[in-house]
Amino acid sequence: MPSVALVTGGNRGIGFGISRRLVADGFAVSILATREEPTDVVAELRELAGDDSLVRYVRGSVADLDDHRRYVADAVDAWGRLDLLVNNAGVAPSVRSDLLDATAESFDRVLGINLRGPYFLTQEFARRAVELRGPLDALPEPPAGPVATIVNVSSISATTVSTNRGDYCISKAGVGMATQLWAARLGPEGIVVYEVRPGVIATDMTAGVTAKYDDLIEQGLAPINRWGRPADVAGAVSILASGQTPYSTGEVFHVDGGMHIPVL
Repeated sequence: MPSVALVTGGNRGIGFGISRRLVADGFAVSILATREEPTDVVAELRELAGDDSLVRYVRGSVADLDDHRRYVADAVDAWGRLDLLVNNAGVAPSVRSDLLDATAESFDRVLGINLRGPYFLTQEFARRAVELRGPLDALPEPPAGPVATIVNVSSISATTVSTNRGDYCISKAGVGMATQLWAARLGPEGIVVYEVRPGVIATDMTAGVTAKYDDLIEQGLAPINRWGRPADVAGAVSILASGQTPYSTGEVFHVDGGMHIPVL
């Protein structure tokens, strides 16, 4: 049985790029998304996998804790193991509002999906992964690598201020702290936790501000002078999911063309 990956929001944008890469890497992949099953997306992934049973799609919301349990249980029932969780699903504010005009409704929605949801899905995943593995001291020999891996897809907005989408920035900053918390708690369980911070990535989320970022990139927003692509983020997730960094946890992997580098 191949390793099993759960990818929230894995049906579009960055998430679809991650799903494709993980399938190509040999993972069985289960997607959680709110939309009805996109038959074209699932068909493409199954063709890439070469086996229909290695791709599953669960309709549900990362903001709903009952959906968390159903999602994780579906993967365990289908494949009997849990190896990787990619907390990718996220939303931008429905309306970009100045901090003085921002609404509590938008704040609650964005943080519920971007921060609260991944936090408790990580809890559910980790509990089940530990349960499936059993006590570490009861294993015949210590594991050669991580028992499981969790990758949180955050954003450069965790540290870069946008005063017209404060709720989004706060949610991503929270993901950064959640990564540190879970890395500290789960390290003794043999589970490693990482954060991937994309910069300006060409997806439907950024489509409405294409002209703005075209100008900023042209003006030198980042040392690598182009838009990022979902495949760029997927490559980082692939590296972290490979088990090749077993003595690292809590690390932040920037995928932003160097945008995070302070330059005078």
